[in-house]
Amino acid sequence: MANSLRELLQEEQSRSFATECGTKMHARLRTVVIDGGAARGDEQLAARIAACPMLAEFFTPDAMTEVPVAGELDGRFLSRRIDRIIVGHQCKKIRILDYKSDVSRDAMRAKYVLQLTEYKRLMQRIYPGYEITAYILWTHDWQLEKIV
Repeated sequence: MANSLRELLQEEQSRSFATECGTKMHARLRTVVIDGGAARGDEQLAARIAACPMLAEFFTPDAMTEVPVAGELDGRFLSRRIDRIIVGHQCKKIRILDYKSDVSRDAMRAKYVLQLTEYKRLMQRIYPGYEITAYILWTHDWQLEKIV
C-alpha cells in the first residue's frame, strides 16, 4: 500500500508542478510585445520569439492576447480563452496560437487538437468567410506546430 500511496502522491506532485510551470510561462508570454526591433516584456522570451519570424507575428502590437470566446457547439455552451490571436480583416484570415508546456507532445495531443478545433469553430461563427488556422507553441522546445 505504501508504494501505491507514494506513487499517487508523486503523480499529484508532478501534475501540480507542471500546472504551476505552465501558469508561470503563460504569465511571462502574456507580457511580450515585439514591435519592429523593439520588444517589451520578458527579455529572454522576447529574444527567443524574435528569432522565429512566424512566431514573432503573434507578438506584434496587432496581436491580441487572452481573448475570450464563447458559444454553443454540438449542443454544449463553451467559454474559452485563446492565448494569442491575429485577425486580418483585409485578408480575411485569422491565426490562433495556444501555448503548451508539456514535454511529451503525444500525451495530451487529442485533447489539444479538440481544444483548437473548438476555437476555430467558435471563431468561424464570429467571422464567417475567414480562413482560420491554429498553432501550438510547445514551450519546452520552442517548436511551432500547425494543427490541421
